[in-house]
Amino acid sequence: MPENPKSPRSRISAGLLMFRRRNNELEVLLAHPGGPFFTRKDDGVWTIPKGEAAPGEDLLTRAQIEFEEEVGFRPKTVRNYIELGSIIQKGGKTVHGWAFEDDLPKSFKPKSNLFEMEWPPHSGKRKQFPEIDRVEFFTEAVARQKIKATQIPFLDRLRRALQGAAAT
Repeated sequence: MPENPKSPRSRISAGLLMFRRRNNELEVLLAHPGGPFFTRKDDGVWTIPKGEAAPGEDLLTRAQIEFEEEVGFRPKTVRNYIELGSIIQKGGKTVHGWAFEDDLPKSFKPKSNLFEMEWPPHSGKRKQFPEIDRVEFFTEAVARQKIKATQIPFLDRLRRALQGAAAT
């Protein structure tokens, strides 16, 4: 039986869902994937900032690193992360998520790390693209349209956790 070409690293990701409250409404920060395939795509492609984890790596630590690399912001005052569990995306990748409450500074400008690929296809030319080309806060209702369908459970779990915390 041939060995799976995908490394164990590529099957598990970890990410953070930043949220804030504005005008008595929950807003979440989502990331739009960079690169030419997503330029004209909007609904259903946004994601929580996340990245691949190595086998045995601490997933919350990986999520924090990826958030900083993809968004360009390092949360410094987070006291409690809300564990959101995991989901399985269409391609079979497991994504583990945590949420935290914070806001971006007014002067914030997103800064993402880059990836390289052949573009245009079969041209022999290599180009660099940002992993994330923009980040934005969305109300919960709008976020449900923007986020990948397989990641909607993260929004549901955050809502339940916040309602549970308010009830205590």
